[in-house]
Amino acid sequence: MKKVFFTVMAVCFSAVIFAQGAEKKSLTLEQAKQTALAHNRTLQNASLDIRKAQAQRWQTIASMLPNVTTGYDYQNTMGFTTVFNIPTGQTNPITGEEIVQTIERKNPPQGVFNITVGAHISGQQIVGAVMQNIAVEMADISKKQTELNITSNITTLYILTLANEQFAVLLDSSKNNIDKMYKMTQEAVNVGHAEQTDADKVLVQSMKIESNLNQVKRYLEYLYNSLKIALGYDLNTEIILSETIEDVVNFETALGLLYTDLNLNENFNYQLLQKTKDMSKKQITLAAMGYSPSLTIGYRFSNIKYFGAEPMMNMNPPNAFSIGISMPLFTSGRVFESISEKKIIHQQNINKIIDLEDNLKLQDKQLRFNLNSAYENYIIQKKNIDVTNRVFNNVSQKFHYGKASSLEVTMANTDFISAQNSYIQALMDVVSAQIALINLLNK
Repeated sequence: MKKVFFTVMAVCFSAVIFAQGAEKKSLTLEQAKQTALAHNRTLQNASLDIRKAQAQRWQTIASMLPNVTTGYDYQNTMGFTTVFNIPTGQTNPITGEEIVQTIERKNPPQGVFNITVGAHISGQQIVGAVMQNIAVEMADISKKQTELNITSNITTLYILTLANEQFAVLLDSSKNNIDKMYKMTQEAVNVGHAEQTDADKVLVQSMKIESNLNQVKRYLEYLYNSLKIALGYDLNTEIILSETIEDVVNFETALGLLYTDLNLNENFNYQLLQKTKDMSKKQITLAAMGYSPSLTIGYRFSNIKYFGAEPMMNMNPPNAFSIGISMPLFTSGRVFESISEKKIIHQQNINKIIDLEDNLKLQDKQLRFNLNSAYENYIIQKKNIDVTNRVFNNVSQKFHYGKASSLEVTMANTDFISAQNSYIQALMDVVSAQIALINLLNK
């Protein structure tokens, strides 16, 4: 028994320590956005993509700049002497053999220090550097698009969490009212003024509300965990949303989007496809550079140090400069077909842009329609929740004085809960339509 007691006490003590140690974070919507941007790994990778594209661009530029190498070589032929036998064209009058002049060249140990400077420039390298500039711009656009997606996701999660918090409060309030009715009905049953079935119907309604409340609480736990992950927090961190729905949902701003014209050049998807088209156009030029000449320039300085006797001849020039131009004469049609392929790809990208323009214009009209319809439905649901609330309170009063049946109370309460659910959904429809239009317009 003592062992069980101490075990229970240890668990309770650990729970208290854990609760005290859990970190709390109070966040406004703007703070949540900035936190997500600071900790999101996808955005970090997007920033790294920009740096990677910049590094690739500098690699291409550096390939056209002079490269300098230096080295030192030591050679020892272990006393070997080079012998040159040079015919003189004369014969020995005694032997009749051709007279050969022999020259011996000593090969003392030697060390050679050299510096080589070289550069190679071609049309393909120049076009490649320009293409890398476009790649950097595309990486920057992708990063901005990622930022917009992250802030949109955080906004949706934040408002959806607030809405369900509000829904949970409304359900809890409804349950308290139903529980009071059940208690009153059961008392009436006990004194013979009501049937047991009336009390049972009210109890079933209370259980249904409690089930709905538990579902909302579980969904809230999921939403909070999703927020923690999106913000880069530990799952044990407690998040407190410091703003209300009224603080973060501005219907004036949302409806103001309806009067904002669509500018295709501000849409990130359109910008990316335009850069893709520019890239494919440069690909045509890059392929055509297969016909262009290339220039090679080189310079070499070398200094030989002999260790021991000087050799009889030194054939190593201390300075040497070279320059060369190469021009392709025949490529078996490879360059021509490559140019044709790149032209086809470029035309495909042009067609994609035309299709995207049509789709974005159609999407713009649809999203404006969705936002307008969502707002109209929100106004209706807001009015509906007020009406169903007054109906429920009126029926509750009648039930208290025995002028309404339990069925009427159940129906009125069901209508009120349904209106609450519809109101939350209508609110989120407005938010979703607003965010979708913001992403399209990039506002």
